[in-house]
Amino acid sequence: MADSVLVSISDGIATLTLNRPERLNAWHTPMREAVAEALGALNHDASVGAIIITGAGERAFSAGQDLEETMAFDSGEAGREWFLSWRAFYDSLRNLDKGCVAALNGVAAGSAFQFAMLTDVRIGHPGTRMGQPEIDSGIPSVLGPMLMLPRLGLSRTTELTLTGRMMDGEECYRIGLIHHLVEQGQVLTRAREVAVGLASKPPLAMRLNKRRFREVSDPDFDEAFVAGAAIEAEAFDAGEPQREMERFFAVRAGRSPPESP
Repeated sequence: MADSVLVSISDGIATLTLNRPERLNAWHTPMREAVAEALGALNHDASVGAIIITGAGERAFSAGQDLEETMAFDSGEAGREWFLSWRAFYDSLRNLDKGCVAALNGVAAGSAFQFAMLTDVRIGHPGTRMGQPEIDSGIPSVLGPMLMLPRLGLSRTTELTLTGRMMDGEECYRIGLIHHLVEQGQVLTRAREVAVGLASKPPLAMRLNKRRFREVSDPDFDEAFVAGAAIEAEAFDAGEPQREMERFFAVRAGRSPPESP
């Protein structure tokens, strides 16, 4: 198992920890592949009844995509292939036959926000922050809006997508994105309580329920990946995401950002 992903199993409950705290647990392609591999193995492990996903440290569940990876793309084709690679990553979570709980110990941004929305139950604290800030990096959002629409409606989905605004834990709880809001130090404890409850359910009913959720959401995923491949290719071919990410890193390092073309 890659060091960026840690897995432990205790009394039938598996905990998968995203482990790049120095980068706010942001993932690059190898880390996403390691997450998908770990989830696949846990799904086939008969000793595991439910799964908790959390992040290392106290600051982040995950900041989403590691921008240093995408900033290096030199063509629209690279952007298209990168986008298509996310299907296997998301499907590793969607294909679980067991209950899955997100223990949101901090920020869940962009693709990590999307990943968290695909878990069955989400536990957070008031300092948890969730949202879709991809527009600030010049990356058009396709999967995020698709996942937000049935959960939040068109009005809020549009606002979050176009502003890149991050919501705090109280707002996420109020609108149903977080199911249980607890004190920061109680997130993992509550997540384990929920996971134990999920693991106690009849396994066939759990598996069949989750299969049905996949069936009803598959058409939306299929459409999003067809549309998204073309959209990301156009964006990265134009170079706007790369320029905005370069600008972000320049500002963070105290350098003058590059001029717009």
